[in-house]
Amino acid sequence: MCPYIPPRWRWTLEALLMLNVALFLAFVGPPEKTLGANIRAIYLHGAWIWAALLALTWAAVQGMRALWRHDPKALRASRLWGWVGMALWWLYLPLSLWAMQTNWNGLFLSEPRWRAGVELAIVGALLQGAAWFLPPRATAWINVGFLALIGVRLSITERVLHPPSPMFTSRAWTIQITFFATLLALVWMARAWVRWLDLVLPSWPDEA
Repeated sequence: MCPYIPPRWRWTLEALLMLNVALFLAFVGPPEKTLGANIRAIYLHGAWIWAALLALTWAAVQGMRALWRHDPKALRASRLWGWVGMALWWLYLPLSLWAMQTNWNGLFLSEPRWRAGVELAIVGALLQGAAWFLPPRATAWINVGFLALIGVRLSITERVLHPPSPMFTSRAWTIQITFFATLLALVWMARAWVRWLDLVLPSWPDEA
């Protein structure tokens, strides 16, 4: 990005640029034999939820580092990545509805993977809200615990209408490249929003 642009605008523009790159990659990606052009909804939907999972995973990793080393920078990183990851998780829900409508010709709101996503979104939002009223280090515990909850909840959730990710099982390398390029753009976008939040939000006492 241009060094003459103020940092706040620089990270905002970078985030928006990466979002547009992800959208472009998803919508020009190659069709698939069974789903046809509808796989483009899966490119974006699948990459988006994986970007959310990676952001929340990094929030948990930074949280563990903050707890282990009493590192204020890691604590702040855990907070910010947790917020961005949770925002991505909530935004994945309407994308999931769009993917349902596109590929299944209907909204199956009782589908177990969908219900699990909604439940985790609600729990995550409540935990992040509670963190505002708790000591700053509680955020680290929350992010570590929430990632564990995601792992347990998804591991016991039945797959109905929701097959394993075709992006990981497909033999078409063009499909996999498109998916991972879209995912990379979304992770880059998440990083830009974290950097933006780091600039605009003041430090908490335990981060000084």
